[in-house]
Amino acid sequence: MPTVDIYNADGKVVGSMDLNENVFGVEVRPDVMHEVVVNYLANQRQGTQSTKTRTEVRGGGIKPWRQKGTGRARQGSIRAPQWVGGGVALGPKPRDYRYNVNKKVRRLALKSALSSKVQESEIIVLDAFSCDEIKTKQVVSLLKNLNVTEKALLVLPENDKNVVLSARNIKGVDTTYVGAINTYEVLNHTKCIILKDAVTKLEEVYA
Repeated sequence: MPTVDIYNADGKVVGSMDLNENVFGVEVRPDVMHEVVVNYLANQRQGTQSTKTRTEVRGGGIKPWRQKGTGRARQGSIRAPQWVGGGVALGPKPRDYRYNVNKKVRRLALKSALSSKVQESEIIVLDAFSCDEIKTKQVVSLLKNLNVTEKALLVLPENDKNVVLSARNIKGVDTTYVGAINTYEVLNHTKCIILKDAVTKLEEVYA
C-alpha cells in the first residue's frame, strides 16, 4: 500500500496517508492509457473543416471550349479539380470524430495514470486549500511553498469557483475536481496536487 506525506499550504509536512492500492497502486498500463488519451483528443475535435467540390464552387456551368478541333485537351468545366480556382477532389467535409471507449477501460486508464504519478513521486497530497476571494497570489504562494515549478494539476474534491478562477491565469497550472478528472489531464501535467478530501473521494469512486 503506497504511503505519501501530507502537506499544508505552507509546504510543511503535517502527517502521512496510506493510499488505496486499488486506485494508486495498480499495474501501470501504457497501452490502456494511450487508447483513452487518443479517444479523449479525438472527442475534443470540432470536425468543422470543409472544402468545396466542383459542384459547390460558383461558376463553371458551361464547357470552356468545344470537345474537338482546338488542339487542346478536352475540358468540361473550369471548376474541375485540375483548374486553378476549381473544386477540391476528395477534400475534407464536416464530420464527427467522436467514438466511445468502454467505461472499465477508462477507469483502468485513470487508475494507471494516478499509479504512475505515485511511482514517480509526482503526487502531492494537500491537507486543505481554499480561497475566500479570487486571488491569484494565493495559488502562486501555494506552488512556491510546495516547490512546484513544473506543469501542475490541482485536484479538488468538488468544483470551487474561487480556486478555479484564482489559478486560471497561471501558466501551466490547471484545476479539476473528482467528478471531472480524466487520464489526459493527469498525464499532461508533471505534478499532481490532490487535496486530502479529493483522495478520499477518488478512493470511494474508483476502488
